[in-house]
Amino acid sequence: MEILATFLQVLTQTLEIYSLVLIIRVLLSWFPNLDWSNPVLSSISSITDPYLNAFRGIIPAIGGLDISPILAFIALNLIQQVLGTAALSVFSTAMNY
Repeated sequence: MEILATFLQVLTQTLEIYSLVLIIRVLLSWFPNLDWSNPVLSSISSITDPYLNAFRGIIPAIGGLDISPILAFIALNLIQQVLGTAALSVFSTAMNY
């Protein structure tokens, strides 16, 4: 049981790191003159764009403004909360035995 709780905690931490990378990607999108062929920027883009594209298909840009990252952050936050709650539940159950 402790292994499952640890796995869920690691997964939650990984999603928190991914959220930070996603925030960086969204902030960088405000600067249209960036050179996305830069290896660092290209890596950030290749890590985050598949996830963001899933939400771009759901919510189209409104007046040239892409609001799909808002839904992407809400979904990611919801997943983090569910995993965190599950980890605490598994850990507290393991402590009772």
